[in-house]
Amino acid sequence: MKRVLLHVLFWVAYTLQDALMEYTWTASQQPGFTENARFLMAIHAAVVATLPKLILTYYVLYAVIPQVLKGRNMVWIVVKTAIMLCITLVLYRLVFNYYIFTVIYNNTIKTAPLFKLSRLLLGVMDVGFVSATAVAFKLIRMQLSAKEREKDLMKEKLETELKYLRNQTNPHFLFNTLNNIYALARKKSDLTPEIVMKLSKLLRFMLYESGKGRITLAEEMKMMDDYLELEKIRYNNRLNIVFKKDIDNEQYPVSPLLLLPFVENAFKHGVSETRFDSYIHMEIRLHQGLLTFIIENNKENESPGSKDKIGLENVRRQLELMYKEHQLLVFNEPAVFKVVLTINLDSHAKI
Repeated sequence: MKRVLLHVLFWVAYTLQDALMEYTWTASQQPGFTENARFLMAIHAAVVATLPKLILTYYVLYAVIPQVLKGRNMVWIVVKTAIMLCITLVLYRLVFNYYIFTVIYNNTIKTAPLFKLSRLLLGVMDVGFVSATAVAFKLIRMQLSAKEREKDLMKEKLETELKYLRNQTNPHFLFNTLNNIYALARKKSDLTPEIVMKLSKLLRFMLYESGKGRITLAEEMKMMDDYLELEKIRYNNRLNIVFKKDIDNEQYPVSPLLLLPFVENAFKHGVSETRFDSYIHMEIRLHQGLLTFIIENNKENESPGSKDKIGLENVRRQLELMYKEHQLLVFNEPAVFKVVLTINLDSHAKI
C-alpha cells in the first residue's frame, strides 16, 4: 500500500509539473481561451502524454533493473531497452499528433511530421527525463532499504552476541556459588540452607531481571549486596569487606550483571585462594552519569587459573557492545588484584 501511494504521488507531482510547462509553452498560441481553460487543457494534455511514458518507465523499473542486478547479459538488456524506447517514442508521437494537437487543442497548435528528427529528440528527452527520475528514486529507495536491512541485521547480531555473553555469565556465576555450597555441605554446616535461600533470590533476579535491556543502579547494587552476604556466610571472620558508595542518583539505568563478574572474580581468584585473612575493598561513585567502580583484593602466589578468562573477558566484550565511552583498567600485581572501571552511562548504545 505504501509503495502504491508513493507511485501515485510521484506521477501526480510529475503530471502537475508537466501541465505547468505545457501551459507556459502553449499560452501564446491560444489567445482566444481564458487562463482557466488553457490550464485545464494543459492538464488534459499532460495526463494523456504521460500514458506512453508509463510503459518505458515501468519496463525499466521492473524488467531492466532486476536483470542488471542479477548480472544478466548487458548487450541483450540494452537491445531490449532500445526496442522498448522506440515503441514508446512511436506511441508518444501518435498521442501528440492525433489526440493532443487535434482533440485537446482543436488544431490550434501546428503539428509536425510524425517522425521529424527534432520532435523525436524532444520526445527522447521528455520520456527519458521522467524514466531517469523514477529510476533514480527507486535506486535511492533500494539503497536506503539495504542500509535499513543491514542495520537490522547488525542489531540482531549484537543482541544475539550480548545474550550469548550474558548466558555464559549466569552459569558461570551459578557454578562458582554451587562450589561454595558444596564446600559447606561437606562440612555439614548449618549455614547451608541459608546460602541456598540467598542463592535462589539471586537466581530469581537473573531469570527475570537480567534479560532486560537495563535496570536501575539500585537493583544492580542490591544484587551485589546479596552476593556479598552470601559469601560472608561462607568465609566468616577471615574476610574483610569494605564497600563505599557515593551515588547522586540510584535510579540511573545500567546494563544488568555489569559489575557482579568483578566481584565474583575477586572471590574466586582472591579470597578462595588465600590461606590467611583476606580483604575486598570496593568503591562505587556516580556523579552526573559518570560511573566509577573500583574493586581491589589481596591474593597469594600467581597460579595458572588466576585470570578469570570467562568472567572478565565477557564483561570486557559486553562493555564494548553496550557503552561507547568506557575505560577498564586491570592491575595484576604479585599480591594485589585491582580493577578500575569508568563508564559514561549516557553513552549506552541503542541495540
